[in-house]
Amino acid sequence: MRAVVIERFGDPDGMVVTDLPAPVAGPGQLVIGTEAIGVGGVDAVIRRGTLGGRGAGGGLVPGSEVAGTVTSVGDGVDTAWIGRRVWAFTGRGGGYIEQAVARIGDVVALPADLTSTDAVTLGSAAPVAHFALEHARLVPGASVLVRGAAGSIGIAAVELAVRGGAGTVAVTTSSAERGQRLRALGATHVLDRAGSGDATAPDAFDVVLDVVGGADVGRFIDRLAANGRMVMVGAVAGMPPADFGTALLRSFQRSRSFATFSLDTVPTAARDAFRVDAFAAAARGELHAVVDTVLPLERAAEAHRRMDDGSVFGRIVLTP
Repeated sequence: MRAVVIERFGDPDGMVVTDLPAPVAGPGQLVIGTEAIGVGGVDAVIRRGTLGGRGAGGGLVPGSEVAGTVTSVGDGVDTAWIGRRVWAFTGRGGGYIEQAVARIGDVVALPADLTSTDAVTLGSAAPVAHFALEHARLVPGASVLVRGAAGSIGIAAVELAVRGGAGTVAVTTSSAERGQRLRALGATHVLDRAGSGDATAPDAFDVVLDVVGGADVGRFIDRLAANGRMVMVGAVAGMPPADFGTALLRSFQRSRSFATFSLDTVPTAARDAFRVDAFAAAARGELHAVVDTVLPLERAAEAHRRMDDGSVFGRIVLTP
């Protein structure tokens, strides 16, 4: 079977298409014939070799979420799964492949009227956005700023903040055209990447959801209202500087707070229950899977180049 392998960590040219032996499901596992493969920001971070100490050696198959049809199961898994369409989390790798392996606890059945492409656009992004907003204690009427709203997590956060009753949903993005698309999804104010550009936007926000990270984290901590909460869910621009916390200390009397959020801290049952609801909402047209483009598996390096240059709106999906 074909797969994309990172032979050399760093730029996208280190990714190559190769042939690997077909997998065999182990105990508690399923094999899925992939129909759609999500390309996420974390994939690019891993490919660069900047996450979790990766980067020494090669051979990693990147990708963490797929959708397709179950072709075989291992010991301890009900054979009724065979032939069912599912979304699956494959871990921190193993997704850019024609036949993916996943644990039964990381698989959710798909509704018949939801495409595999839409499933991998929402399957990770929507739960991250939902539980991060919950982590930030979003309440009706609150003002929210989504930093880096053009990706799949940011887009989901905009829609879910609106559904959660936020009074204001501001976004940062790189162009007026993207801003218009985000307004159509519910954003009330559009800011540039530096957080400027809309004189009618609030000066401070109750919640800042940050997908970007990097050198400007402190700048956005300074956009928090008194008792405001900033939650960092990604670091596509790299880790913040070591002294970013001084922005909190400078405004000690405003009781601002900063937190990170990982979906790994959410119990499996809660994640799965939300995914089922999100997939059903998408099938009804109440939640939108925004797909930037669909590319064949062999063009994975091109997908990553686009991720690196910031030209993606929504999610790129690979097909075998």
